[in-house]
Amino acid sequence: MAYQNITLDQPEAGISVLTVNRPKALNALNPATLDEIADAVARVAADSGARVLLVTGAGDKAFVAGADIAAMQPMSAIEAQAFSERGQRVMRALETLPVPAIALVNGFALGGGCELALACDWIMASERAVFGQPEVNLGIPPGFGGTQRLARLLGRARAVELVITGRQVKADEALALGLVNQVVPAAELMSKGLEIARQIAAKAPIAVRACKQAVQRGLDVDLVNGCLLETNLFAVAFGSADRKEGMTAFLEKRAARFEGK
Repeated sequence: MAYQNITLDQPEAGISVLTVNRPKALNALNPATLDEIADAVARVAADSGARVLLVTGAGDKAFVAGADIAAMQPMSAIEAQAFSERGQRVMRALETLPVPAIALVNGFALGGGCELALACDWIMASERAVFGQPEVNLGIPPGFGGTQRLARLLGRARAVELVITGRQVKADEALALGLVNQVVPAAELMSKGLEIARQIAAKAPIAVRACKQAVQRGLDVDLVNGCLLETNLFAVAFGSADRKEGMTAFLEKRAARFEGK
């Protein structure tokens, strides 16, 4: 598929970079862009050699400045529901991607852009990053999962505050709140993202996928069932060649050579 609104590159083996590429529109999400993101995520999910996905925005002003308001303005309630459902499917596909997804937020991440970052496993931000769910200023609530993922990440009170006030949060405050994992100089954002992607790509792929699955699915169940899920994934990993290689390498005091098998 030839993309018009995004790019999907593989700068190194196992590492993909998805870039929302509408800089003149501050990378705003319209229906076509959402469909292209969904296709790119599906391609990464189907790639047995995939290890990490980095998600960012083109230019130096915005990660994604929100959903495309010009596209939303004429929508009926039925059309708005379909648009929200489309966005929800995209965010869920990114969230459940088998390999880790890391958002590299290089500027404004507002509305749908904040929701896109929240759907990733964690966020690395440049010092120029700004986050927010300002939909209330347009007379609507967030529609791509912002109310739910913010509450799960930051807690109920903080999430309610941010979505009701529409307040924007700069990188330093986002770090203090736990919204982002790390803040780096803008010029180093991609290099730092690739650095951590290489670290992940060097780990046992089956174990990495199991870790992500255990954490994500475990949050949807009670502690007892979450621990049962962990035990099952632990046992499955024991049947892998990677587990044998990892333990053998440890005992032989050498670097492991993982193959994802």
